[in-house]
Amino acid sequence: MQNDPEHSIAPFALLPTAPPTPVVRIVVADDNPVVRAGLTALLSGHEGITVVAEAADGREAYEAASRHRPDVILLDVRMPGVDGLSVLPYLVPIAPVLMLTYSGEPETVREALRGGADGYLVHGEFTTDQLAAAVRDTAQGVTHLTPTAASAVLQELRDANAHAKRPTPPPFSLTSSKVLSQLQPSVGQSVGRSSSDRSHFQLSAREAEIMNLIASGMTNQQIAAACFISEKTVKNHINRIFAKLHSTSRAEAAAKWLGTAPSSGRGVG
Repeated sequence: MQNDPEHSIAPFALLPTAPPTPVVRIVVADDNPVVRAGLTALLSGHEGITVVAEAADGREAYEAASRHRPDVILLDVRMPGVDGLSVLPYLVPIAPVLMLTYSGEPETVREALRGGADGYLVHGEFTTDQLAAAVRDTAQGVTHLTPTAASAVLQELRDANAHAKRPTPPPFSLTSSKVLSQLQPSVGQSVGRSSSDRSHFQLSAREAEIMNLIASGMTNQQIAAACFISEKTVKNHINRIFAKLHSTSRAEAAAKWLGTAPSSGRGVG
């Protein structure tokens, strides 16, 4: 039986072709030539990443970024001449900046993030695959923080939260027993729970950490970056937290966790 030419199929004609992997073009800025060479070799070995230029200080980083218009800039903090923090505001309008440095001081981390950095990685706190993933994610607008940087961010949130909750002196006298009796219920409710009051919730250490981040107002993406886990893992933790707190929303869970829910008095369990 002869093949019908109208119904014949050319070999491989229907095989799908994989779309080309988008290439992330990066500039590496570090004053140490050994570190620069190592990063270039390391990242160039990953599919979809290419180093278009290297820089030894902030001035060279700005010139290279202006010339090549990369997708991501890897920037060290301490460099001679113009350092990373000084040049950061001039690089941010050009491309996302991922700090990659040995400097893990909390104030340095916070200054970099306030200056517009899209992430902060401290050497020794990530694998080569995590670095490559962070570079790709930064190009897509996803933030990455290694544990030291995440701790600095979390501490700032805690300090800001503590400052915001500090009561101001009332604009009236509290000598009247009538005024005192009226204020006592609301004052008792505003104190919030101590860590010992939360033990009956039976949250694990990781769940308690994530619940604190939820209560501070962080989104799932921010929590994932702070804890260096995936958003899916964050959602799984949140589902378990909601079940243990018998809550259906972040606001309800936070109110119970902080002891500000109407039925969440201190010591209630």
